[in-house]
Amino acid sequence: MNQFKPIFLGQADPRSEQAKLKRAANSQKCIRAGGKHNDLDDVGKDTYHHTFFEMLGNWSFGNYFKREAITWAWELLTEVYKLDTARIYASYFGGAPDKGLEPDNEAKAIWCEFLPADRVLPFGMKENFWEMGDTGPCGPCSEIHFDKIEGRTGSQHLVNADDPTLIEIWNLVFIQYNREADKSLRQLPAKHVDTGMGLERLTSIIQKVGTNYDTDVFMPIFAEIQRVTKFSQPYGGKVGKDDPNQVDMAYRVIADHIRTLTFSLADGAVPSSDGRGSVLRRILRRAIRYGKQKLNAPSGFFHCLVDVVLQNFGDFFPELRKRPQHIISVIETEEKMFERTLDKGIIEFENIAKKSTNGVISANHAWYLSSSFGFPIDLTTLMAEEKGMKVDIQGYEALSEKLAEENRKRQKEKKNELTLNAEPISILQKMDVHPTKDQYKYEQKEVQTVVKAIWTGSEFINSLVNANKKMVGVVLESTNFYPEQGGQIFDIGNINFTDTQNTAFQVTDCKVFGGYVLHIGYISDDCAELKVGDRVETTVDYTRRIPIMSNHTSTHMVNFALRKVVGENVDQRGSLVDQTRLRFDFSIDKSLNKDQLVQVDAIVNELIAKQLPVHSKEVELDMAKKIYGLRAVFGEVYPNPVRVVSVGVDVNDLITNPSNPDWANYSIEFCGGTHLTNSKEAEFFTIVSEEAVAAGVRRIFAVTGSDASVVFDNNRKLEDLFNEAKKLTGKDLKDSVPKLLALLESHQLSASKRIELQATLNEVQNEVKKWFKVQEQQQLTDAKKVVTTIIEQLKESKAPVFAGEISLGLNNSAITDLIKEIQTACPDTAVLFVSPDEEKKKVCVLSIVPPKSTAATKGLTANSWVVKVSEVLGGKGGGKVDVAQGVGSSIEKVDEAIQLAKSFGEKLLL
Repeated sequence: MNQFKPIFLGQADPRSEQAKLKRAANSQKCIRAGGKHNDLDDVGKDTYHHTFFEMLGNWSFGNYFKREAITWAWELLTEVYKLDTARIYASYFGGAPDKGLEPDNEAKAIWCEFLPADRVLPFGMKENFWEMGDTGPCGPCSEIHFDKIEGRTGSQHLVNADDPTLIEIWNLVFIQYNREADKSLRQLPAKHVDTGMGLERLTSIIQKVGTNYDTDVFMPIFAEIQRVTKFSQPYGGKVGKDDPNQVDMAYRVIADHIRTLTFSLADGAVPSSDGRGSVLRRILRRAIRYGKQKLNAPSGFFHCLVDVVLQNFGDFFPELRKRPQHIISVIETEEKMFERTLDKGIIEFENIAKKSTNGVISANHAWYLSSSFGFPIDLTTLMAEEKGMKVDIQGYEALSEKLAEENRKRQKEKKNELTLNAEPISILQKMDVHPTKDQYKYEQKEVQTVVKAIWTGSEFINSLVNANKKMVGVVLESTNFYPEQGGQIFDIGNINFTDTQNTAFQVTDCKVFGGYVLHIGYISDDCAELKVGDRVETTVDYTRRIPIMSNHTSTHMVNFALRKVVGENVDQRGSLVDQTRLRFDFSIDKSLNKDQLVQVDAIVNELIAKQLPVHSKEVELDMAKKIYGLRAVFGEVYPNPVRVVSVGVDVNDLITNPSNPDWANYSIEFCGGTHLTNSKEAEFFTIVSEEAVAAGVRRIFAVTGSDASVVFDNNRKLEDLFNEAKKLTGKDLKDSVPKLLALLESHQLSASKRIELQATLNEVQNEVKKWFKVQEQQQLTDAKKVVTTIIEQLKESKAPVFAGEISLGLNNSAITDLIKEIQTACPDTAVLFVSPDEEKKKVCVLSIVPPKSTAATKGLTANSWVVKVSEVLGGKGGGKVDVAQGVGSSIEKVDEAIQLAKSFGEKLLL
């Protein structure tokens, strides 16, 4: 409905195609998983809720109204779809006296022409007054309900009773009001119709099956779920107590959610930590949890279901088949991230549930499950519900806000970063604390270890208590955290007690000093005390690390690509990778042109498409330096042994035959960072900007994975819009320029595409300049004709003053020239012109009063004349006695200003 709001509100541009619409019909992809209309919590529990569904709609934009909408709905259902008329019920708005709204007796009367009065039922605001949000178009609605039990009568009490056997199938909304910001209702300038019929529900009725999930919309997906999970029991359609192990509930959840994810990703959405992306991540994790826990599904089962969705819906929705591998890769990546902690999280939830004495999961425990195991709050709530328990939602939300505020304060504190300089390192050595064993940072799994030291920034302490909310650093015996180094950002995550799995310490930063990895952060609210000697387990936030790994591996691939495109003289001058993008500095004398940027993108994406394994191994430095084609950072001092990272060829092969010239065809570098296991996991790559850093050094920024996918979508969308703009002419072309500029500024694009679109914009602007010149010339030609007529009139009348309108916009020089032309022919005439500019909503006022003219001798001055006229136009003016100019913005008062100018001049001559 949102796309048609301008029509409903009478705000559509009359020149637009939308404004010409009188009627419309569509099948609309809908997701109800957040905000006011949220069905996520109900999906799976019953047989008629979905997060994704198709809505069939017909629309009238001031063309037809209630009678037609109701009559045609009845005709379609009973004559075309042949539904049993004895099983149809209709509802209408019964009024809301407290809100000043009368019953919709018109709809009631129309329905009574088709149905017995006892099957035409009134309901209140909640059921039969449709509103999209707090403000906007709205109105009474009439719902059509169908009894799925043949031969049953007297079922009026089941209408709107949330009974799966008597369901709403179609809602006819009569949009005639606008809900204002003050909550009042204002009548719209025209009356409209917006109807919505659920395809899945209609299908279940036409196919004469019990529920939406028993239709051929879902049955192929259920069959594929059983095949992929290898679960012994097929979908049986059971609900509630009849489904004690929630097997059928799991089938419904997974089938619904794979549809939602597939369609969403095809349309450009991506799972993320906030906004609509967080909803997708919650949906995905909910499905994975049901598959793993209820169907014993193997790891990575969920992304294998994408193909069945494409097969069943790809014909009608061809966009699904444009980038199937992208959809599969995104879901697979999310699966991997969540599955690392899912099993442990389920065990931990069970432990928490057992310890609960009041049947409530505390806010702290809910937060712990979220921060340590990636369980969204709604997933924890659902798991609690299954056990007949509740979650302290209010406490969780309050805790979330409190922790967010603390995090904001901590970000300010980070300006005073904790470090270990020579003195504390010496103290550690005297304490017989060995450098941290950090080889586990390359493995994607938890590490059990021991707290060896706690550093406050000024001293080492033996214990950290909950009352101390200061930022501190913890040194462990071993760790899987990656400390910031080598251009890669630090890891964050949690340090948990091994015996209880409760979070002891939240790691917000990680650095290494003299071999000691300092885990910087804060004691957890759940932790009373953290002591030296405590046994703990380290949990890295892999949701954050995986895109870092993608960006780091892609940094190596872009280094390789630059050598191929620009030449072997390109040397790396630095890099920085985090979870959002990669930065790469390199030596070159001039900027990369568009073709070079395209080539670099193409080479990296080709390496990704080849699905090359990423190898790494520590090698003796002298041996490693002999590897042909190996790249290292200029001026960098490397350890011995040094870690070699290779994309596409085994490091053992490199050191076996180091002088092989074929190695120049691979990305091979010294690197101590974390990397992908295969290039395909990067999914996509594109450079988004290229700029100068210093003389002979350039810098590129690039993105990978879902971030790059969003950029590619932007590329396509803006290219289409810019190409459409090129087809415009005249004023329409001129009006498109600020819109195109805004699009360039507001969208992240590939650097090569930005250059291309900027060139297109330059073409458009040049065409606009040509159009302007033609317009100006035509204006001047027309104005000269007007002046010729004025001169003829003045010669005949010999009037001492003249005031009138000239259409030259704000072109002061042209107006001045024309005034002088008048005075050359009529030297005794004082002239004032008012010139409006419709586009800029400004009015120019310009006057010349010849010093020896009759008007001048009578006391008329150009500046006083212009000041008076400009005031009428809501502006100001000034100048000399013989020449003056002004400007105003009240363009609607041009006639009034000219009349004043005439009377002002004539009065002085009396």
